[in-house]
Amino acid sequence: MTISPPPDVVEDLKALDTALDEQIPLKMDSNLLIATWNLRAFSDLTEQWHADEDDSPKRDWHAVACIAEIISRFDVVAVQEVRRNITALRFLMDLLGERWHFITSDVSEGDAGNGERLSFLYDSARVQPSGLVGEIVLPPSADAPVEQFARTPYTASFLRGGVEFMLTTVHVLWGSDPDERLPELTAFAEWMRRWADRDGGWNDNLLVLGDFNLDRIGDPLYEAFMSTGLWPPAELNGVPRTIFNNDGSRHFYDQIAWFSDEDGSNLLEGMDYTGRAGYFDFLPHVFDGLTKNQISWRISDHYPLWTEFKS
Repeated sequence: MTISPPPDVVEDLKALDTALDEQIPLKMDSNLLIATWNLRAFSDLTEQWHADEDDSPKRDWHAVACIAEIISRFDVVAVQEVRRNITALRFLMDLLGERWHFITSDVSEGDAGNGERLSFLYDSARVQPSGLVGEIVLPPSADAPVEQFARTPYTASFLRGGVEFMLTTVHVLWGSDPDERLPELTAFAEWMRRWADRDGGWNDNLLVLGDFNLDRIGDPLYEAFMSTGLWPPAELNGVPRTIFNNDGSRHFYDQIAWFSDEDGSNLLEGMDYTGRAGYFDFLPHVFDGLTKNQISWRISDHYPLWTEFKS
């Protein structure tokens, strides 16, 4: 990007930079920062600093510069809702710079797929792909046809400091009736558990992250997520997931989790959770004067979630 941003964009980026310094651990030789972020309908782009009233989409250079500022603080980020059109993704990568790369799935076809991809963005100076990529496809059944995931979960393996870890990201099908989400969520959790238990299955340090469309702790969806030993850090239990959350309607849509044994000991090897995890609230620092809904179409309606590990 060779065009200098206007003063209001510079001010937003400075405000984000200050807030990120205060809330997100610094990148160090001894840590690994993993994040997940549902970027609402991340697709096309209005190619100017300020989208006009009649422009569509409302996401412009200003918005993507803010997204880049946030993503740059992590080592690898799972991104949901990248669409077939990757104009905004390409621009984001340009802003992040040459050390940043991405791995993305193809579009999940069909109406339920919503034209979405699942993607990983990573800082190549900090982590490197270690070879494995794949989509989760359920095995056939002799009894009846097996319904596949609406948006095929996507896996990639990475290496940091000699330790390999596998990230699987997912965007579980949304339905206003939670019962519509339960079969897909259950199938995903059970598939991941079988993978964790396989011998020689390239399954060290399995983590799942993304938008699971969970409602709340203790409901059937959350219990299905936890039933196979997936365990999200307690530090994420109290944080909001979307910019529209309030104390009366808190959800647990987005998660980062890994497997634990029945005694509570985790199955990670060579990467210890530091006890630090959270979200980042970008709302107070950007697009002064716009409503939450307006900001949601520029940046997102979801907050990024993050976790820190020793590496």
